[in-house]
Amino acid sequence: MAAMCGALFILPAHQAAAQQQEEGLKLYGGIGWGYDDNLLRVPKDRPAFGGKRSDRWRQAEAGVVYNKRISRQRVALVAKVSKVNFDHFKQLDYDGRDLQATWLWELGNKFDGQAGAMYERTLAPYTDFFSDERNLRERRREWFDAGWKMHPSWKLRAGVNRDRYEYELQRQRFNNRTEKAYETELLYTPRSGSSVGLVARRVEGDYPVRRPRPGAPTDDFTQDELKVRVNWYATGTTTLQALGGYVRRDQPSFGDGKTSGFNGRLNATYQPRGKMTYTASVWREFAPIESTIVSYTLNKGASVGAAWAATGKIKVDANVAYEKRAYNARSAFEGSGELDDSLRTASLRATWQVRRKVTVSSSWINQKRSGARSLNLVGFDANTVMVNANVLF
Repeated sequence: MAAMCGALFILPAHQAAAQQQEEGLKLYGGIGWGYDDNLLRVPKDRPAFGGKRSDRWRQAEAGVVYNKRISRQRVALVAKVSKVNFDHFKQLDYDGRDLQATWLWELGNKFDGQAGAMYERTLAPYTDFFSDERNLRERRREWFDAGWKMHPSWKLRAGVNRDRYEYELQRQRFNNRTEKAYETELLYTPRSGSSVGLVARRVEGDYPVRRPRPGAPTDDFTQDELKVRVNWYATGTTTLQALGGYVRRDQPSFGDGKTSGFNGRLNATYQPRGKMTYTASVWREFAPIESTIVSYTLNKGASVGAAWAATGKIKVDANVAYEKRAYNARSAFEGSGELDDSLRTASLRATWQVRRKVTVSSSWINQKRSGARSLNLVGFDANTVMVNANVLF
């Protein structure tokens, strides 16, 4: 949720792949236009950069999508380049990159999994960072997952992944980090199709650049989790998905250095007969923050949404979300009085499938933050309007 601003400037590469399930090589192209009345998320009580809060931008993108099944294996590749130009804040202009490769593999009747890698280059969000300088963020991710079907109803799964983030601005390089995660799961799937699994996971975070405060503790962390994963088809119209359990986090710069308790997320989907689908989520989990002062927050939130299939070619989605973020910096942090804030987000999106391979969409997003003055975060209000068109051919 906190990265909403950054999401305005990208169309994830996998979205293009999701629009095209046919096998073979396809070309992708898209254009977009956007307007934001507070592009840099300037707080209410601060003057705007150059006396200007709003801006417009144009986006053009092109790429290729490849999807192929070879015997029992499937390979999916997406490569996209984009160019974004702003009318006023021209220093933010950038060339984006989205690359992703996934191999869904099978070995005999009992072993399967996937391996993949991705690279993304985009403009980082300004939600928690007060600046008018361009700050590009590069993300690299590699993962491998393998499952062994021990019994028709039982499966043992293990996986590993690595995420690495790097920031262009010197003032943001304290957020450069590498996170490695190791996970095992014992999964039970009865004939009903629902499933329940016991998940053990360990995450190791490495922050190579220390924050420039005298005696500042390292942001490096380890996090151990033991959770239950549930996918329950409660009725023919209702599905519940949950992942929650005990988490222990060791991070010198967060709280007392050791934090433990319940973390989890619950998603519900209700799809009655007709044209409506309803969704709801609640969560309590740790999340990184792109701030110059702190690196992580403990977030508690909820969201509700609805999707309306107005016709066979037109779909409308609406969503509202509320999230409270607790920073809980160490007591040694100077001025650590008010250490939480909240984000409220509302969005409305309409999608028109003009032709089988041509899609036009428009959206509106409102984002509000209450702010935490101790962390130099003051409340803001921002509205965004976007129009996009893309084609696969």
